Formats: sequence, C-alpha cells, structure tokens
Amino acid sequence: MRKVIEKVEQLMELGGTKKEIVFLIISGIALIVSIFGWNPLPFDAAWIAIILCGIPIVVEAIIGLITAFDIKADVLVSLALIASICIGEDFAAGEVAFIMQLGALLEDLTVAKARAGIEKLVHLTPQTARVISDGTEKIIPAEQVKIDDVIRVLPGETVPVDGIILSGETSVNQAVMTGESLPVDKSAGDEVSSGTVNQFGAFEMKATKVGEDSSIQRMIRLVQSADAGKAKIVGLADRWATWIVVIALTAAALTWMISGEIIRAVTILVVFCPCALVLATPTAIMAAIGNATKHGFLVRQGDALERLAKVTKITFDKTGTLTYGTPMVTAVQSVSDYSQDEIYSLTAAAEQMSEHPLGKAIVRCYGTKPPIADEFKMIPGEGVSAVINGRRVLAGNLKFISKNTAAGSVQPLETSAENYLNQGCTVIYVAIDEKPAGYLALSDTIREDGRQMVEALNQIGVQPVLLTGDHQNAAEAIAGQLGIREVHANCLPEDKLRQIDTYQKNGNSVCMIGDGINDAPALKKANVGIAMGGVGSDIAVEAADIALVDDEIKELPHLVSLSKRVMKTIKINLTFSMGLNFLAIILAITGLLGPVIGALVHNAGSVLVIINSALLLTWKRRQ
Repeated sequence: MRKVIEKVEQLMELGGTKKEIVFLIISGIALIVSIFGWNPLPFDAAWIAIILCGIPIVVEAIIGLITAFDIKADVLVSLALIASICIGEDFAAGEVAFIMQLGALLEDLTVAKARAGIEKLVHLTPQTARVISDGTEKIIPAEQVKIDDVIRVLPGETVPVDGIILSGETSVNQAVMTGESLPVDKSAGDEVSSGTVNQFGAFEMKATKVGEDSSIQRMIRLVQSADAGKAKIVGLADRWATWIVVIALTAAALTWMISGEIIRAVTILVVFCPCALVLATPTAIMAAIGNATKHGFLVRQGDALERLAKVTKITFDKTGTLTYGTPMVTAVQSVSDYSQDEIYSLTAAAEQMSEHPLGKAIVRCYGTKPPIADEFKMIPGEGVSAVINGRRVLAGNLKFISKNTAAGSVQPLETSAENYLNQGCTVIYVAIDEKPAGYLALSDTIREDGRQMVEALNQIGVQPVLLTGDHQNAAEAIAGQLGIREVHANCLPEDKLRQIDTYQKNGNSVCMIGDGINDAPALKKANVGIAMGGVGSDIAVEAADIALVDDEIKELPHLVSLSKRVMKTIKINLTFSMGLNFLAIILAITGLLGPVIGALVHNAGSVLVIINSALLLTWKRRQ
C-alpha cells in the first residue's frame, strides 16, 4: 500500500503536461476496460476517467463562472458529465471527459514556452564605465554616468552610454543596433551607441544619452512592449460557448418537456459537447508543426501558423538573412603597373596578421598561403601596413592611403572604385611603396535560391520587403539581385518597428524575418516573427514565433503555403463537426440515439477530424 501511495505522490508532482499525458493514458485504458466489460474493480472503470479527466473540467468551469461569469465550452461539458452520471451512463461521462482533455492537451502542446529573450538582452547592458575626471580614471556603475561625462573605452569593451568621440580612432561593431556584421571606422566627432563593441583602438568620448535614454535601454523597452498588441487566438468552441450552452439547454429542456424522457435530454447534452470543435484547430496545427519541422522550421507558438496564413507582406533583414553575412572579394582592380594577381597577393600578405573582419575575409578568399609579411602594423580605424619582399604595402580606407601617398595621387583610385561603391561594395584601397596601386571590392553574397524564394512568395500573393540597417546602395544592390521591389535602408531597430507598425495600420498583416539582436523588437511587433536559427542570435530566436533551424530560406514559400492549407483544413474540420453535431441532435430528439451510442457517434466525428488533420503531416506545396 505504501508503494501505491508513493507512486500516487510522484504522479501528483509531475509537471502539468506530463501529468495530463499520464492521466489520459490511465483514463484511456479504463474506458477500454469499461466498454469490453473486463472490470476487476468494484466499480465501473469509467469512473477513473471521470475523476482524472472530468473533475478538472468541472472545477475550471465553476471557477470561471464564479470569478468572471465566463462561459466556456467546459460549462457544457460539465453539464453533460453531471447529467450522464445522474442517469447512470458512466461510460458516456468518462468518454466525453477523456476526449475533451485530449483536446486540451493538444492545445497545451502548441503553446510556446516562456521566453528568456528580454533577460538575455538585459545581460548585454554595460555594467561599468571608465569616467575621466581631473585627469584620473575611475570605474563606476554605468547607470551612474551623467551627461557630458568624459569616458574612456578600451579595445574589446562595450560602449556604456551613447556619446560622441572626442579623441582616438577605432572600429566599432554595431551589430547590436544595425545588424551589420562589419565594424564601422570611427574617429573624433563620430557618434557611438551603448551596447556596441569597441574592437581595436582606445578612445575617449563625451556622454550625450545616459540611463533609460541610451540606445540599449531603448532596445530593451521596444522588445518588452512590441508584442503587447499581438492578441492570442481564442478557441472557436470557447468563443461560441455561450450560444452553444443556451441552445443545448433549450433543446434538452424542450425535448424532456415534450417527450417526457430525460434520457433524450441527456443524450442531447452529450452529443452537443463541442469535442470535435475543440479538436479541429489544435490537431491541424500539431500536424502542420510536424510538417514544418521536416522542412527545417521550429514553430514556437502554435497560433503562429494561423497568423501566418493572413500575412500580406514579409519584411526581410538583409545581412545573415537574405545574405550569408560574410564578405567575399568580388573584384580586384589595378590602377598601376602591378597586375591584379600581384595586388591580391600583396594585400592578402599584408592582412594575414590583421584582426579586422575585412582583412580576414581577404585572406580567406585568397585561398593559398600568401607571402610572408614583415614589420606588420595595424592603425585602428584606418588600415594596415607591412613589408612584403622589400615592398611597403598599405591597405585600408581612402583617408589612410591619401595620407601616406603624394597629394592628389588617389584620384584614379576614387574614380575607378566609384562604380563598386554605388553597388554597395566595401572597398579596400592599396598603395605599394607610397604609390596608389589598386583596390579590392568586397561584398556580401546572397543565399542560394534567394531569387526563386522571392518569386515564389510573389506567386503566393505575399509581397517581400527589405528592411536593413545597411546603407542605401548596398540594400538596393541586394534587392535588385533578388527581385525585391520595396527597400528601406539605414534602419535602426525603432525604424523597422515604425515601418511594420505603418504596414499594420494600413491593414496589412506582416511577417518579419531576421537574425540579429537589432531585429528582436521587429520580430515581436510583427504579426509573425521568424528568426534564422543557425546564424541568428539567441535573443532574435527567443523573440520570434518560428525559428528556421538550418537557415534554408528556400523553404519559406512552403511554410506560407502550409499555413494557408492549415486554415483550409481547420475550416473543413469545423464545418464537418458542426454538421455532425446537428445531425446527432436531431437523432437524439427523435430517440434514435441513446447517450452511449450518441457519445460514440459524436466522438467518431472527433476521430475523423484527427484523421483529416493528420493528412497535413505529409502535405507538400505544388511547385
């Protein structure tokens, strides 16, 4: 007996979903025992299902009625349960309780787990700042920094507040704000934002926005508030519950009064239970989630597929979403006697000890081992210098080359590189022995099948839009290659949020696809947020409703089409279940159906709904 008590205690300690599954298994076995008469117990085994599955439904119905006079589907279920028990139809009561709890479990399984994205974003907030006062450096909590304080930021440190650089040159990784992976060169007079990372040189800055006004704090507030208006979809059975209860009670009362047979009234209550209605949506969604998983999508919010079916615009981030997010050398040009191969080789040699992402990209793209470099020197915010085979090679921005060559000699470089700059490329200029020699153009590359994906979305009736923190030329170049007609460049997180809000106010349902921390507010604000699960930040994934695990955006049209198919399946399920309900009611009124057969017929409809939903598991989009 003690072991039995211990097992029961362990069972009660199980978490919500696990406990529901265990109760359903026990109840299902009990109902099988009851219907076939294999009953070793001193009471009908169906009572096990009534207790484990039925009592929670009755309790929840009573609480809802007392606390908020909230009439849901469980009110009608409770009436059917109690009425069936009163006339001795225990199996009918247990069966109804079991099927309703099965529907509730499926709904629970489609609800997303609690998100930790905001907490992770908070961890990005700088904790300390190096404040310079009277020539001395003092480390204080970042929240104590005041406007006009002078702050020193060392290489590798996070900028504590928004401000303007007073002295020093560096490169700053602004991915947290713009989503662009390449660092941006900064010098005196340039603005820097809190949460961005100083990569190479030390600098001093004057604080302009502190505390709650800083960029990273604004980002946190955007994420916290962005999905406040994203209403959850209420189950259809609960939405119509009041009318269902009124109709069921009226039909049952009139039938009892006219026929004088209470069993007919109870049968009406049993067959009127919205079992199939409750199962119509969650079973279809669960099957669709299984289908989506096979195509690389992790659906974190069950109702996301319902919302996705209504989407009219899909907004894309650029870097890491439509592109691979890694710069590639796309062109090498010479404006001197040196060949393109020589310029490429010497530049790769000069950059092989560089920590700059562009320098690493050049070495990676060069492929073979470059010549050995001597006297390597990195100038933060400008470029690198090295001696290769006796020749002094400089590689960096135009200002760096201009400063170290004869006055006016960089004009051919500027003129030649202008076309690449207009295409959105990043240009690394090269000088050899103090003379301009040529340049390398680097650009991000679009993902394979990106253009076909955009064309497929247009065919489905969904308009792609590019929202990026990159500059206009780069954005338009990528959009042109992909066939995206609407482009919004230079977007900060609040700009993306504002653009999505504008679309929504104009009657559009919007899906946002991104990968960066800066995309988190937009992912939550959109009707549906999809994060790149492979290259995406944890915060972006946590903020999204759906994660694309393998980053294969070519599967996106399948997901959108699948969502539309889900809604069609749900409508078929609802129409069928309602039609079956009314047919069963007519048969119950005429006395052709008793409570047990009525429950079996009624729940046969639930089984057919499940089978129809299961077809979504193998559904494929027609090309």
